Amino acid sequence: MNKISASAAACFAAILAAAPLLAAPLTDEQRAAIEEGVAAYEPRMMDVAQQIWQNPELGYLETETAALLISELEGHGFLTEAGVGDMPTAFVARRGSGDGPVIAILAEMDALPGFSQAAVPHEEAVAGLSSGHACGHHLFGAGSVAAAIALADYAEAQGLAGEVRLYGTPAEEGGSGKAYLARSGALDDVDAVLHWHPGGSNSASQGASLSNVSAKFRYRGQAAHAALAPDQGRSALDALEATTFMINLMREHVPQEARIHYVISNGGAAPNVVPDFAELYLYVRHQDPAVVADIYARIQRAAEGAAMGTETEVEFERISGVYSVLPNDTLGRLMDQNLRAATPIEWDADETAFARELQATLRKQPDISEAFEIEDYDFGGVGYYSSDVGDVSWIAPTVGLSTATFVPGTPQHSWQAVAAGGMSIGHKGTAYAARALAATGAELLQTPELIDQAKAEFLNAWGEGFEYEALVGDRMPPLDYRVE
Repeated sequence: MNKISASAAACFAAILAAAPLLAAPLTDEQRAAIEEGVAAYEPRMMDVAQQIWQNPELGYLETETAALLISELEGHGFLTEAGVGDMPTAFVARRGSGDGPVIAILAEMDALPGFSQAAVPHEEAVAGLSSGHACGHHLFGAGSVAAAIALADYAEAQGLAGEVRLYGTPAEEGGSGKAYLARSGALDDVDAVLHWHPGGSNSASQGASLSNVSAKFRYRGQAAHAALAPDQGRSALDALEATTFMINLMREHVPQEARIHYVISNGGAAPNVVPDFAELYLYVRHQDPAVVADIYARIQRAAEGAAMGTETEVEFERISGVYSVLPNDTLGRLMDQNLRAATPIEWDADETAFARELQATLRKQPDISEAFEIEDYDFGGVGYYSSDVGDVSWIAPTVGLSTATFVPGTPQHSWQAVAAGGMSIGHKGTAYAARALAATGAELLQTPELIDQAKAEFLNAWGEGFEYEALVGDRMPPLDYRVE
């Protein structure tokens, strides 16, 4: 797999920075029409977000959530197709003509286990719920639907050629749902992809993430009484520990930006029994997908050696795999312009009081004003996280943004994120994102030359000879990965 070098990327970014965007910004009347479209759907958007928040569903189990989002889109003239990419809760909704560009908007929807929390500024579980939207995907899904509806309405009113699509993408949290969509070819004819994510601040900066492969290694040996007949046993746990020992030695001999983390998800049941089964669950990360693939292959060979040395057997199941995000500066600067031009977030006195009380529970407590400000635009950084948006970004030019749906200082995957996401602070940040997404989509439909500019950058970043090959391999989507 080829990837543009760091020096070439920096040079190309400098060229792009000096080149003006090809589009004239939306007129005040056009922007007002788009924002009116978002505002018209906003009360329903809040209801949809709240319904999903009150019924959090884990990855690949988002049956009611997907059905709700599909119903909303069909009610606004979209044609929908469910079960895309061999995933029952994945769907595509289409509206518009096939004569112009295809603008896709992504909608995530899965919750996280273990985050039951009420919409109050102190820790308080909700009876009967064991999961929660600690990453704000209920807002992500509802806000993307709002943007898609507003954009499609605007395009139709303006007589713009092109198609607006919304992709319902399940199981972002460790299930690599978008990677299976990308592998299926469902995005192959898309011209540009827009997405967003809930957060504690507002930004349209674009940067790379880390590619990631996760897998479970399962070792099988021979059980025996650990005191009476240890010679008759062959320990699966020994094989696992030999593997982890070699992994830790390997850390000196991999690129320093690489990350390897693991847990022993099954190490046996009792100390007086030689374990006949053990399981290792691990992640490998690096910005370059080729480096991830190489390190993972080396770890597999280490595990095979450990099994040989302990007279056990090992089998591998690749659980997920995602590419690093391929940032696009052309689309990033366009999104930044529209984020700054959109009607900003405002909180009332009750929301401000809620935020201050909740912020007292946080380790980091930046100024509340971060929820209303926009960070300076930046291009080319690397975030030490992984997202299945990465696979999409190697199929078509992709751009994202983040808006303040949480109290500033709130970490993702926390009860504080669930709390703010279940009330008006989360809803207002969601509407802000929808306004910026819809306006960006409108500019792309009105000025296809912008898409050409984004594609030129995209293909340059690909490098010669690049061919997308999913890191999830040829396995079927792990529809039961959240089922215990």
